[in-house]
Amino acid sequence: MVQQYRAWAFAWLLVGCVADDGSAGDASTDTSDTSDTSAETDGDGDGDGDGDTSAGATTYQGEVWADNWSSMYVGETLVMEDSVSITTERSFNAEVFTFEATPPFLINVVMKDFIENDSGLEYIGEPNQQMGDGGYIAQITDLDSGEVVAVSSSEWTCLTIHEAPLNTDCEDDPNPEETCEAEISDEPAAWKSEDFDDSAWTNASEYTEAEVSPKEGYNEITWDASATLIWGADLQTHNTILCRAWVMP
Repeated sequence: MVQQYRAWAFAWLLVGCVADDGSAGDASTDTSDTSDTSAETDGDGDGDGDGDTSAGATTYQGEVWADNWSSMYVGETLVMEDSVSITTERSFNAEVFTFEATPPFLINVVMKDFIENDSGLEYIGEPNQQMGDGGYIAQITDLDSGEVVAVSSSEWTCLTIHEAPLNTDCEDDPNPEETCEAEISDEPAAWKSEDFDDSAWTNASEYTEAEVSPKEGYNEITWDASATLIWGADLQTHNTILCRAWVMP
């Protein structure tokens, strides 16, 4: 009986020594490392480290004037659309707006001159029935540096998708929609994409103020000396134009 008691006491003594030493503890229960690991994730919980999508973005100010209407996209994201409908008579509009983007980025512009129908004419049936004329100018400024980083110029790549009248002698016809000829196409699929092949497009044509005669809104903006009035190859018959241009860092 005494021997059994001694054996039992010795066993408990051995267990106590092992516990004091700590060497028999389960390493998986060690919670002594409580350092914050949040820096290893991007805050959205997926741990991919891609960060905020706006990281590195710069704020820009865009300024445009159009005869008669325009819209601008950064890639496929709309950042400006003319606030006045193109159907408004004598719609000559200047627009000032801001947006964020990470350079380099692609801007895509749609510009339109008002036409009453596919004849390409305006004021049909009125004494002043005529072909209209277009015009467009733009500049983009980095608001952090104050530097103008992009302007409209002949370096822009453009495509006319509505041209009329092809036979300009129809301008005075009483039924111009029947006699005026036109060349019309849809917007190319995915033309706003960075990967779109615009090698078949042509460069924008530059025009002087005297040629365009810019009206309301144009003088409200102080244009950079490098910004030029642009349009398609013909101010009167090119009615809808798509343009692409890259803004570099």
